[in-house]
Amino acid sequence: MIANTIKKQAKILSGAEFSEVIKREVAEEVKRLEKEHGFRPCLVVVRVGDDKASEVYVGNKVKTSRELGIVSEHEHLPAETTEQKLLETIENLNRRDDVDGILVQMPFPKHIDENRILEKINPEKDVDGFHPINVGQLAQGQKSLAPCTPAGVIEMLKRSNIEIAGKHAVIVGRSNIVGKPMAMLLLQKNATVTVCHSRTKNLSEITSQADILVAAMGRAGFIRGEHIKEGAVVIDVGINNVSDVTEARELFDETEIEKRLRTIEKRGFTLVGDVNPKEAREKAAYFTPVPGGVGLLTVAMLMRNTVDAAKSRRLK
Repeated sequence: MIANTIKKQAKILSGAEFSEVIKREVAEEVKRLEKEHGFRPCLVVVRVGDDKASEVYVGNKVKTSRELGIVSEHEHLPAETTEQKLLETIENLNRRDDVDGILVQMPFPKHIDENRILEKINPEKDVDGFHPINVGQLAQGQKSLAPCTPAGVIEMLKRSNIEIAGKHAVIVGRSNIVGKPMAMLLLQKNATVTVCHSRTKNLSEITSQADILVAAMGRAGFIRGEHIKEGAVVIDVGINNVSDVTEARELFDETEIEKRLRTIEKRGFTLVGDVNPKEAREKAAYFTPVPGGVGLLTVAMLMRNTVDAAKSRRLK
């Protein structure tokens, strides 16, 4: 009898699929709010300077909100805008009763203090979930506006019927945007959580114990097969550019490498996460691709946060 040598590949968790469902739900709720309560939620995105990546991100957020029926405004301020002027802009938006969500796109020009700006936003309108009050409520397990990317990960797990309670979740990365709030949200769902970072010793020994592994450290393809437990759920939050053909061949298998090489030839780079996808797919039970994974959920969850903020403020 010939042995079966075909390896079972991880099931791909499609961010596109889940984000479309969430956006449909948001659009239906926007219609309901307008019909039953006479208003549509309003999101204002503030951008300072001419960072090209920020321009693309903001354009996507504005476009998506309008498609879902959310009132959308874009305040684009020049790079030389003073910190005081930006604070005044935010204060004006705080006072406007028709504005439900305020998002200030980062990064800022170097002369602007990120913490001062985030603290100025009314916590009730802080749809990014970065205000210290929202961070504190999240840490205490209270209802709050949670950061969109980790909230999107929880939605993906929930909608995929992946059990969180009692599982060992390991997060690689401790940023305020992903790592720390991801840990808080997983704790709320009764996971046992370990947070690793650049100073963690024997990283693979820890990550290879994870039932749920979240990679969010910003290093292309860093998490390899040795870091992954057989049958784990691997969530790749990283977004990195890879332009080296040799590196790309180490990251992608024969089903994907030719497409990636064409992308490098056309654009000069291809997108890859913090996980080596070729090795992850051979060991994980579930895996999120880059692109097409968690990133798409971030905007969908921003839309949901905007609707939730509007309901909390206006329907008290």
